[in-house]
Parts: sequence; structure tokens; C-alpha cells
Amino acid sequence: MDLTPLDVRKKKDDLRRTVRGYDPGQVDAFLDLVADRLEAVVQEEVRLKEQVTLLRERLDGFEERERALNEALIAAQELREEARLQAEKQAGLRIQEADQQAERLVSEARRSAEDSERALADLHARRASYLRGMRSLLDRFLAEVTYEEARLQGSPEVAQEVEAPADDSGEDE
Repeated sequence: MDLTPLDVRKKKDDLRRTVRGYDPGQVDAFLDLVADRLEAVVQEEVRLKEQVTLLRERLDGFEERERALNEALIAAQELREEARLQAEKQAGLRIQEADQQAERLVSEARRSAEDSERALADLHARRASYLRGMRSLLDRFLAEVTYEEARLQGSPEVAQEVEAPADDSGEDE
């Protein structure tokens, strides 16, 4: 049975009065004191229950925040790991692309060097051919000049010794 301050105050009227009992004034004063204290205790209990309710609500809020923070932390860690793996993957792809490009550049450089060497060899061959042609032409010019000099000097023996150069042009002078 719950005892309330009102129950204590009503009890004053319910108690029988006897001749040899307690002093009614003192009993009434004591019951009033008990009722006041009981009322204070009940009010304190109500206040503490409200405070407990508020604290439980705050605790629930904190627990919810903690759970949300933990989930966010886990999500951030997963995101960080995913970003790291993605970065590693991209780095691997870029390295692979760079290796392929380097191989392509080296291959192109080798081809270019080989083409340059062939072109250089061709130029050397053309130069040698040109020089041989020039030497042949100069030899013919020199023979022509020698023949003409001998003819001008009027020495038919010398002109016969120096044979007339062959005319490649097909023209007679």
C-alpha cells in the first residue's frame, strides 16, 4: 500500500482518542511533520523520476549519436580503403600505359634511327656515285683540254698521241 502525505493527514481524524494515550497535540504535530517530510520525499521522488527520464532520453540520444558516429567512422574507413585501392589501381594502369608508351617511343626511335642509317648509307652511296661521275666528267674534260691544246700547238704527232676524247653527246665539232 502506498502512503501519501494526504493519507497521513487524514489519519489524524481516524485515530481514536483514549484517556491514557499520547498527547493529541504532539501526535498531530508529529503527523504533520511526517506528512511534510513524506510530501518532500514524494516531490523529490517525482523530481528524480523526471530527471531519470530526461537523463535516459539524453543517454538514448548520446547512444544514437555514438552509433551514428561509429557508422560514419566505419563508412569513412571503408571509403578511405576504397579510395586507396582505386588510387593503386589507377597508378598501376598509368604505369602500364607509361611502359607501353615508352616501348612505343623506343620502337619508333629505333625505326627512326634505322631509317636515318639507311638514308645516310643511301646518301653516302649517292655521294660516291656523284664523285665518280664528277671524276669521269673531269677526266673527259681534261682529255679534251689536252687534245685541244695539242691541236692548237699544231703538232699532229702529239695530237695523234693524245687521242681525241670520245664525244658522248653524239655531236661532231
